[in-house]
Amino acid sequence: MKTYDSYKDSGIDWIGEIPSTWKVSRFNHNFLFSRGLPITKQDLKDNGIPCVSYGEIHSKFGRIIDPDKHQLKFADEGFLESNPNSLLSRGDFLFADTSEDLEGSGNFTCLDSDSPTFAGYHTVIARLLNRQEFDYKYLSYFFDSIEFRNQIRSSVTGIKVFSITQGILKSTSIVVPKLQEQSSISSYLDRKTAEIDELINDKKRLIELYEEEKTSVVNQAVTKGLDPNAPMKDSGIEWLGKIPKHWEVKRLRYLGSTLNGLSKSADFFGRGYPFISYSDVYKNEFLPSNFSGLVESTEVERDNLSVKEGDVFFTRTSETIEEIGIASTCTKTIPNAVFAGFLIRFRPISNRLTTNFSKYYFRAQIHRRYFVKEMNLVTRASLSQELLKKLPILLPPISEQFEIAKHLEFEIRAINGKILKTKKLIDLLTEYRTALISEVVTGKTKVID
Repeated sequence: MKTYDSYKDSGIDWIGEIPSTWKVSRFNHNFLFSRGLPITKQDLKDNGIPCVSYGEIHSKFGRIIDPDKHQLKFADEGFLESNPNSLLSRGDFLFADTSEDLEGSGNFTCLDSDSPTFAGYHTVIARLLNRQEFDYKYLSYFFDSIEFRNQIRSSVTGIKVFSITQGILKSTSIVVPKLQEQSSISSYLDRKTAEIDELINDKKRLIELYEEEKTSVVNQAVTKGLDPNAPMKDSGIEWLGKIPKHWEVKRLRYLGSTLNGLSKSADFFGRGYPFISYSDVYKNEFLPSNFSGLVESTEVERDNLSVKEGDVFFTRTSETIEEIGIASTCTKTIPNAVFAGFLIRFRPISNRLTTNFSKYYFRAQIHRRYFVKEMNLVTRASLSQELLKKLPILLPPISEQFEIAKHLEFEIRAINGKILKTKKLIDLLTEYRTALISEVVTGKTKVID
């Protein structure tokens, strides 16, 4: 690792020492501020002038955005006359005026295009006063550094949502190498971060493959069993195909009872007893034991709408068919809990479906082919109890259910171990990427001769 010949104190706690030939300059001495268009998300259209709004700044587009490459919504050309300062130029920076996360990039972006582009709602435009002194790509890396984010973090107000005002931006400082060094630094970081990003993307693709492997392993076990030589028979159901000859196919109505959840006005929520929500089911293969949701429920409601081990909850209503019939199994009774009206509870009869088999069978989502086939989606999908009761269920003998669940516990644990290891590698690569940027843009590491 190369370092510079000499260093000096930057005068900023978050930055420390910088190369002696570099300088520190206040943000407000180098930028002119303006605001994005005074419009809402609903005002954007499918044609006109591309518009970079709050959502794009916090999206996957990152610290650099190019409307010629990134898909954006559009603002009406009529805004040009009344809001000329909201039209961006190459090298202009946009900061989101609020942010939920100050740990990583996502509160700013920089325009890297000469195409006419508007700054949209909830944005602060920072426009360089003297473009001959700065390489805007270097600045984009500096604004992505830990040191700059620490300056923002020390000044913002808020608890869950942070407000990033012009005043806060003006109070920050920028480390300024000579222009040639800025360009060399940005070129070096372009190359190195691209290499790291490719490694991260490779790991993410690997996780996707592991998830596909999990799905395949579960689907195979819960529809074909564990014995590859077992005699097979036609299930009589198009989307299930052949199944082991000794398995049964039963409609869900003969295997247990169904019930819609609790519907109450918003005034009843936020206090009281545990409450299982739509998102608790949607996000979890198995219901977690701890819930943040609370609702004022009566003793009768808690008795009728209880949440017990073995219960299976189905998402009941959504804008799209893709979110209908997602299931999550309760593996441990939750005392005094009730469940949401957007869910249907299926409570199996004892000794027909084991909890461990259910949690894999229903999360495999094979039954959703049935919902797609049977439901007529117009503007909003809704799963009824009557339709759910008609759902065909594959039923191995109880002893075999235990064997399948035990096998899947082992297989899924092994795959999850690989996923966890890969996620840790992604975290390490991400940390390295962040540290590298900070080391270079503050001069701790020299990347030019």
